Amino acid sequence: MVCLGNICRSPLAEGILKEIADPERVIVQSAGTAGYHIGNPPDPRSVSIASKYGIDISTQRCRKFVSSDFEDFDLILAMDKSNYRNIISLAQDERHYQKVRLLMEELPDGPDEVPDPYYGGKDGFEEVYQMVYRACEALLERLRKEKQDL
Repeated sequence: MVCLGNICRSPLAEGILKEIADPERVIVQSAGTAGYHIGNPPDPRSVSIASKYGIDISTQRCRKFVSSDFEDFDLILAMDKSNYRNIISLAQDERHYQKVRLLMEELPDGPDEVPDPYYGGKDGFEEVYQMVYRACEALLERLRKEKQDL
């Protein structure tokens, strides 16, 4: 799960997917394409909205997306088109390109991107949580159909 700073959207996405997926079968991490917040916890508003739904993301720490992530993960999900382009710019071959998608592609009737709630109020974090939750559910359903129960 990748956004810009790894403090708002991608930590929520990591927490949500870890909550609803089988931890024995799915490894989830988040990262940012920029290194602004490396080592910091998620934005308090992300922590708060996750907590509202029983998910603890307070122990996550921000990290920057690195080229080796292409080797370490089977699927790399960007929150928006700008971060998608940033990730793709690090891809070294077709195999890497094939791993990168926009998270919201999982919801064909939804918006293309997860909006960045950083400069908005608390309601933006609720909206992001709901969007990401639906997309993560759809992702797991698609993967279950393609592979096996996750």
